[in-house]
Amino acid sequence: MIHLVLLGLTFVTTTFGGSLQQGGNPLRNPADMALGLSYSLPLLTILLGHEMGHYYACRRHELQATLPYFIPVPPPIFLFGTLGAFIKIRTPIQNRQALLDVGVAGPLTGMVLAIPIAAIGISLSTFVPSVQTQGALMLGDSLLFAFLVRLLKGPAPVASELMLHPMAFAGWIGFLVTALNLLPASQLDGGHIFYSLWPRRHRAMSRTVVIALLLLGLVAWQGWILWALIITLMGSRHPPLAQDYAPSPFYPFHPMPGTPSGLDETRRNLGILALVVFAVTFTPQPLKIAPITHRGMQIPELETPAPRRPPTRPLDDSWVSLSSGRKGSG
Repeated sequence: MIHLVLLGLTFVTTTFGGSLQQGGNPLRNPADMALGLSYSLPLLTILLGHEMGHYYACRRHELQATLPYFIPVPPPIFLFGTLGAFIKIRTPIQNRQALLDVGVAGPLTGMVLAIPIAAIGISLSTFVPSVQTQGALMLGDSLLFAFLVRLLKGPAPVASELMLHPMAFAGWIGFLVTALNLLPASQLDGGHIFYSLWPRRHRAMSRTVVIALLLLGLVAWQGWILWALIITLMGSRHPPLAQDYAPSPFYPFHPMPGTPSGLDETRRNLGILALVVFAVTFTPQPLKIAPITHRGMQIPELETPAPRRPPTRPLDDSWVSLSSGRKGSG
């Protein structure tokens, strides 16, 4: 029951946040809540898909795991309306095969949903005069999102910027969520995957990631300093595993048995694919408030709603999917 309650509350907070992004104010006009559906429904689909990917992999390995717990946050506190979702795995993971399967299932499932959502949203986005994006919350580009924008919209006309549709903003958040979870450190999804592939190098990689995030925090986005602190508190060591063999849960689609000394080829390729996904979704500077023209998200005042305009994009073993939130809804 608690899972459904949290999901319902998160639906309300994300829809409320999406309405504010569109210039609505549900506190003055409850009908404005409908403005936020094009943001909240795609976003929750991505987050739910990510966590259910982990859950499904746990069930295939006979691991006891909870259904997703969503984390609602009122938009006046956090405009995006949620800090994400997580599941709890109550059974110790015994081997590298199971560890990798559970680790890759969430991010890859989330990306399968986030890519078409982002593509549809970008296709629905429009170019506006650059002056309309001054003073906005700027959203950085990952390699993959920038590629989709270039592919679907082409270069921006002179003195104009792309105003993102709410679905595009939800897809942008999905990319960011995936990259955060795939940081190859500690017990994040990426840390589990890296440990499965190269267990002896995991601790060194975790420390390298912390140092890299601290440097990025000084030169790009201060939020990386917080992430470096979180990873440090989680610890650089990965808990040891009791076994090193398990049959593939992808059978009969990939009936390749594991080997006692390591991962089968299918799993190794999936792990490497997940790390490639991290590389193309990582954004060195996700957020920035700037007076210059750029793609960004205008933040309307709650007391005096802004006119409605075409939208834009703004922003374990608990297996956390942290939401964050390019210009979202204007």
